[in-house]
Amino acid sequence: MPESEKQRRVVGSVLLLVTALIWGFAFVSQVQGMQSMSPAFFNAIRFTLGAASLFPVLLLSSRTRARRADDERQPAGRRGRLVLWSCVCGLVLWAGATSQQIGVQMSMSAGHSGFVTALYIVLVPVLGFLFLHRRIHVLTVSAIIVSVIGFYLLCVTDGIRNVGTGDLVLLASAVLYATHILVIDRVGDRLDPLELSLGQYLVVSLLSWVMTLSLHQVDWRGALACAGAVAYAGIMSVGVAYTLQVVGQRYVPPSQASMIMSLESLFSAVGGALILHETMTGRAYAGCALIFLGTILAQIDPERLLNRIFQDDSQQQAIQ
Repeated sequence: MPESEKQRRVVGSVLLLVTALIWGFAFVSQVQGMQSMSPAFFNAIRFTLGAASLFPVLLLSSRTRARRADDERQPAGRRGRLVLWSCVCGLVLWAGATSQQIGVQMSMSAGHSGFVTALYIVLVPVLGFLFLHRRIHVLTVSAIIVSVIGFYLLCVTDGIRNVGTGDLVLLASAVLYATHILVIDRVGDRLDPLELSLGQYLVVSLLSWVMTLSLHQVDWRGALACAGAVAYAGIMSVGVAYTLQVVGQRYVPPSQASMIMSLESLFSAVGGALILHETMTGRAYAGCALIFLGTILAQIDPERLLNRIFQDDSQQQAIQ
């Protein structure tokens, strides 16, 4: 690998690590926001700020990149697809973000919420197998088993019948986030990622405002009381972190990028401990460790790994 490519990969890995750090600490902001705001109102402001923070990124990007010729010839069709899939992705993301925020409000623990939500990484290949008939390998099966055991240790303390409602809501959000990733995977290569992100954030903002107004939950005094938490969750975890992710993934292979960003759950626990002074039982920490191990196993493709090993061995033999 050329030295310049290695340097770009290092820079990309650092950017993705910062992205995971920002996303992990966003769980702290979500817990803080629930002390004076409703889940719907928090998400309404959060995604409005997130969409607003993406506007300058999109404008700068549109000035520096060349437009595709087919987009120029068929602007109406392109805009139609963008609006359609922004609505679809935005609806799924809104459902996931709303259920996650309700789960955070019930658990009031950044680390706990972060690790349960992280199960979406394991659920992506499961849903892909069930609904898209994608192949599933032995390590994914192992990841599912390990993650289920981890969820049991983290969330089930007095028998399976007494699992917390908040944990079930967070688990539902993980399913929705996994669904969102699969939808993005199906249409992402046909649409501009920044435009799609902005579109879906606008949809989430609109649906969250409708929910907030219909439930009469607008409370600007409560929003001002946790303005820093809302600003961080909106601007940093949406606008800044997404931009870093887009840049970082240009230089880092998808498998490595996913592993780095899976550290989000670990950083949620670190943030909860440092800022909110959260603690867990030994059983819960063991559950977190197993869920984290499951998220790592779910991202390893054994066939690609073996091909990489044999390729490296053949190259070494050729050099000798």
